[in-house]
Amino acid sequence: MNTLSTKEVVAIGLMTFALFLGAGNLIFPPAMGQAAGENVWLSTIGFLITGVGLPLLAIIAIARTGGNLQNLSNRVHPLFGVIFTLTMYLAIGPFFGIPRTGTVAYEIGAAPFLSSSLVTSNMPLFFYTVIFFGLTFWLALNPTKLVDRVGKLLTPILLFIITLLAVKGVVTPLGAIEGIAPEYESAPFFKGFLDGYLTMDTIAALVFGIVIVSRITERGITDRRTITSLTVKAGIIAGTGLALVYLVLAYLGASSVSKLGMLDNGGAILSGTAHELFGILGTILLALVITLACLTTSVGLVSACGEYFIKLLPRLSYPVVVLIICLFSLTMANMGLTQLISFSLPVLIAIYPIAIVLIVLSFLHKSFKGMPQVYGGALIGAGVISIVDGLNVTPLQLNYINSLYSYIPLYSEGVGWLIPAIVGGVIGYFSGGSKLNK
Repeated sequence: MNTLSTKEVVAIGLMTFALFLGAGNLIFPPAMGQAAGENVWLSTIGFLITGVGLPLLAIIAIARTGGNLQNLSNRVHPLFGVIFTLTMYLAIGPFFGIPRTGTVAYEIGAAPFLSSSLVTSNMPLFFYTVIFFGLTFWLALNPTKLVDRVGKLLTPILLFIITLLAVKGVVTPLGAIEGIAPEYESAPFFKGFLDGYLTMDTIAALVFGIVIVSRITERGITDRRTITSLTVKAGIIAGTGLALVYLVLAYLGASSVSKLGMLDNGGAILSGTAHELFGILGTILLALVITLACLTTSVGLVSACGEYFIKLLPRLSYPVVVLIICLFSLTMANMGLTQLISFSLPVLIAIYPIAIVLIVLSFLHKSFKGMPQVYGGALIGAGVISIVDGLNVTPLQLNYINSLYSYIPLYSEGVGWLIPAIVGGVIGYFSGGSKLNK
């Protein structure tokens, strides 16, 4: 077999869409829309770049390097390849990403239906996450059936429910778009660009890449170019779906202010919008959407981490690794959503720009002859800024460093790592070129 049928490509594309569409993807766009107000479309364009464009590039980058994140990161240095890959899998996997799917599913999909006394107790969260990660374990146990279970079963249900909310919200909007929050007045595009970080999909894409490539190769496709081509097609299907969801959710948030007022978070906005549009049925539909979205993302992350760790630890079987990941994620999830986010945010902010630079350089690899000095220089340039950005969301006070960094272009906009990464890459290029000429 030299390629896949259109039906199989669509199924893999739908699986990819479902893997990415977690609760964060549903919560952050309406929050951005409500705050951006009249600048919602400028902000949404920025959001689409980091929330859709970069994850698509990440999937393609992984496919071009054999479906393996370590192959890509080894281009910098073998030691960096091991450390960075392990850090990425642990961060988006059992330490942060997977537990967050369980806690968010509980907070929005179950907690609204419980009494206040039960919500303050830890027992409902424990029992819910036991069931949630039990289902995750069962669905991830046989990764060869992931396309059938997620792409062909769960995704259509998820799309149907989202479509109901979207059509109703667009046909009968809650109100007119109005107002602009202060943080979206001067640079709405860059603010939306940074909001797209919150989905963490670029990092997830580096992990999901192995799942997508594995599902393609299981169907007898071995040619690297064909695998990359099919991955691009599946990624475009998923990216198109995500873009449409983000556009609609941003509009729902922007048009909800007159009816709901300014709310604290996207979960409250989405919940209020669903209730206004469909009453109690809307609350139930939203619970189903969040639960399915979190479950599919959890399954994808567990499968990806499982396939990575059995290569790292070949003495362990896939079912054992998946069980360990699910049990560890269950434990972390019971920290609670607030504690989990505060624990994970500094790490994610620090490594996100590094991941972006690595992905972009992979497409320029041939133009600078793959010199590791270019990778090293660019990543050091980005890292010295992004690590400080990560520390800035902790209790540490870095006023002196921040005052120095304030002279860096775009630092106040939150993308101060960009220019140092470019400068570092250029220095690495001339440094590496001089060594080649000796």
